[in-house]
Amino acid sequence: MTNEVKESFTSDAPPAPAALAAKVRTLAPSMTRSMQRVAEAVAGDPAGCAALTVTGLAELTGTSEATVVRTARLLGYPGYRDLRLALAGLAAQQQSGRAPAVTADIAVDDPIADVVAKLAYDEQQTLADTAAGLDTVQLGAAVAALATARRIDIYGIGASGLVAQDLGQKLLRIGLIAHAHSDPHLAVTNAVQLRSGDVAIAITHSGSTGDVIEPLRVAFDHGATTVAITGRPDGPVTQYADHILTTSTARESELRPAAMSSRTSQLLVVDCLFTCVTQRTYETAAPALAASYEALAHRHSPRTR
Repeated sequence: MTNEVKESFTSDAPPAPAALAAKVRTLAPSMTRSMQRVAEAVAGDPAGCAALTVTGLAELTGTSEATVVRTARLLGYPGYRDLRLALAGLAAQQQSGRAPAVTADIAVDDPIADVVAKLAYDEQQTLADTAAGLDTVQLGAAVAALATARRIDIYGIGASGLVAQDLGQKLLRIGLIAHAHSDPHLAVTNAVQLRSGDVAIAITHSGSTGDVIEPLRVAFDHGATTVAITGRPDGPVTQYADHILTTSTARESELRPAAMSSRTSQLLVVDCLFTCVTQRTYETAAPALAASYEALAHRHSPRTR
């Protein structure tokens, strides 16, 4: 991943304290092991790390001062001083709040009520992490492209394919020409037809799904505006994306595979895209929505004999 691409994930303003933990969870998989140690330390003990100098944190994590500074910058802070301020703010928030009553670790013998509570907590955390880490500048650029697109192609496989279908049908209901593709061959043959003024969206949690990357590359090469919705901002898919929307990277467990958590975060991003596009195209979107509601109304009413 180039420095230019890395910088695209860092907004001009440093992340709010509440976004720090989410950003660590999202970016940690793409960091070097030494940077991961720094990131894990600041997320795990913000109060303790806020009291340390850059030298102290480097010694605590067994790294170097340069590694600490690079980690701070990757997390979105101009320097270590700004990161310390965010850590102090995060520590204050944690001290004033309540500790979660449950964790997401589900045991085979957990009662149903515990499973429900744990899943609900984990879903809430996934949504909060995604919202905190979502770059609104990138989101706004993607919305602008979608609102004026001649045609929109959306690529996704497996669980991401279900999210692609959800976005496609939403955009169709506000009058946009949008198609979701889960067949990789059909996706590529459609991508060949795209050009400037069209938009292609790839949805892949891992950022390395070849069947999704290939049509996005073809669309990119043909001049379409490209968007990647991914949990790995360093993944191969991003090299063909004009705009990158990062989803939360939740912790997997035996009874909760990655596809479950990734779907939750992807659906939030999809809803943000749809709602913001609807706002931007309201004069045409509102009548289109009304027409679709009217066309389907009889299917939701009791039949009369």
